[in-house]
Amino acid sequence: MGAPVMTTPRTKRNVLGVLVDATDYATATDAVVTAAHERRPLALTALAVHGVMTGVLDPAHNARLNSFDVVTPDGQPVRWALNLLHHAGLTDRVYGPTLTLHVLSRFADEGLPVYLYGSTEETLARLIPALERMFPALKIAGVEPSKFRAAQPGEDAEIADRIRSSGARLVLVGLGCPRQEVFAYAMRPLLDMPLMAVGAAFDYHAGLLRQPPSWMQRAGLEWFWRLGLEPKRLWRRYVILNPAYLSRLAAQKTGLWKARPPAPATEMPATFSV
Repeated sequence: MGAPVMTTPRTKRNVLGVLVDATDYATATDAVVTAAHERRPLALTALAVHGVMTGVLDPAHNARLNSFDVVTPDGQPVRWALNLLHHAGLTDRVYGPTLTLHVLSRFADEGLPVYLYGSTEETLARLIPALERMFPALKIAGVEPSKFRAAQPGEDAEIADRIRSSGARLVLVGLGCPRQEVFAYAMRPLLDMPLMAVGAAFDYHAGLLRQPPSWMQRAGLEWFWRLGLEPKRLWRRYVILNPAYLSRLAAQKTGLWKARPPAPATEMPATFSV
């Protein structure tokens, strides 16, 4: 089954060949809530430099990203790229963990249930009460930790059946980049609701990761904060990919590299992580 392509070309902009939306929190939140009310699929992800470069280095994944309905500029360097390349005039990024709170606030207010998919049982056990404290009216329809393996034949349909049966109107996916984007892409044709790939939002809101100071976030130095917290896991991501991002951005800006976006993907992936 092919994945539906439901992009919004008017807001899509080419950043290193990845189509990113020049959007804000209110617009992205409205897109998710509207899709939930209308019972239609929507795939959203928030990309920082690592997410963009994952697409740049993997053309098949780039095509999957370009099929997403909404791709927000999660990191300041991605927002800066939109402003530099396309004069987008964005005054703020659309950070995944913060966007998650905007969306959950609306879902709580409007009585729309949510489904949490991914991470570990321990993380989810801390996340659920934290969300319930922030949003007492929030309805959590179901919770499913990651199995940390590839999907077995027919398992995607089983997962979709569990989600639909729960009565959820939104799936928050916390599998980490790029696994969560492939999951959202693969599951979108099977669900009549939005899927949001929210990255580290589960860990942040469960209290397992500390947020950097606001000045570091504004200055685009969150990567430096996270590198200090998890140097062994993240050093390759930041030490190698950040300079590669900047060099390609300069090449695109000067016209030395055309950075042609691949056509949005429509084929189901051979496998994906669950």
